[in-house]
Amino acid sequence: MCLRSQLQELQLIQHSLLPGESFTFVLPPEDSRIWSSLLHSFNAANTVLPPLPGPVPQARFQVRATDARVFFEIQFPERYPEDSDVDSAQAPLVSVNGEGISRDEHHRWRAFIQEKLTEVQGNDYPVYELLCMHLLPKLHEDGNGIDTRLSLSGNIDFLEQQSTKRPPETAHYHALLTSHHLISPTKRRSLQRWSSELSISGFAKVGYPGVIYAQGTQENVEEFVANVKSMQWLALRVRFVEPIDLGSDEHCQGWTEFEKVGEVVEEMRRRGRDKYVTEMGIGNAGLR
Repeated sequence: MCLRSQLQELQLIQHSLLPGESFTFVLPPEDSRIWSSLLHSFNAANTVLPPLPGPVPQARFQVRATDARVFFEIQFPERYPEDSDVDSAQAPLVSVNGEGISRDEHHRWRAFIQEKLTEVQGNDYPVYELLCMHLLPKLHEDGNGIDTRLSLSGNIDFLEQQSTKRPPETAHYHALLTSHHLISPTKRRSLQRWSSELSISGFAKVGYPGVIYAQGTQENVEEFVANVKSMQWLALRVRFVEPIDLGSDEHCQGWTEFEKVGEVVEEMRRRGRDKYVTEMGIGNAGLR
């Protein structure tokens, strides 16, 4: 079993879910406990896997979106992802389920899944890309008429979406971005340099996961976010870019780095904005 690769991909999926999306193992209680324990103790930065409690069952899990009739169930074959060709017996098993789904709707979903499975074949994290780049966005689009997810491929440009309702140029904005990790010294130096050049106040939380918060004038924050998005990331999410009332926060200046999620929550609390991270599960139930 390619356990390390599977744990990396499951962790990536969990970290990429937005509020209202959920991940659940669909296994007998003892098997679910084994996988939950492995995933909880797994650290992608370490080369050594956590101690195995015994034989590890095949992973099977569901991903759902709140108020959506359709949900997805995925099973990793034993040798996934080493032998995961779409036509192979070791390809991931992806099913679509839900209440009140017509036969035609089910067939359309199955055809869409098969098409996208072929597209992601050969990528490093095919199930992650299938779910987070294709299935969940389509689920939101079909259910709500709008896709609230910002994908790595830039299918939805949040900044462009906001361009028709910009306040005056002197308005202050803030932005929150998250990623699977933030380790690269080059990225960290770039964030520091851009924050200085653009008079951005904020911080970066390094390690797993990565968190970036930026505050400044609208023009500068949008340029900062565009610079961040131009770099190569794993599971980068622009959580929001929006106007902000500075209030008593004008004393918060400079750029800081943190290593712990608790420090992020404390800094946002100091700024009077802790709800922006806790409502997304940062520092509460983990980064979703």
